[in-house]
Amino acid sequence: MDIRPGDTLTMKKVHPCGSNEMLVIRAGMDFRLRCKGCSHEFMVPRNKIEKSIRKVSRSSES
Repeated sequence: MDIRPGDTLTMKKVHPCGSNEMLVIRAGMDFRLRCKGCSHEFMVPRNKIEKSIRKVSRSSES
């Protein structure tokens, strides 16, 4: 799965704040994500995130 920093991920489950959109800050073996609702940052292993992604949105195509 091609996920880059700057992408917005729409997740299957919502964050406790009620938002289901996350901004990718860092991609690799682990993802560093920022919740678009409450700006909370957290790291999650790649295999857990890839299962729970509904849609990937790119802010700008280059």
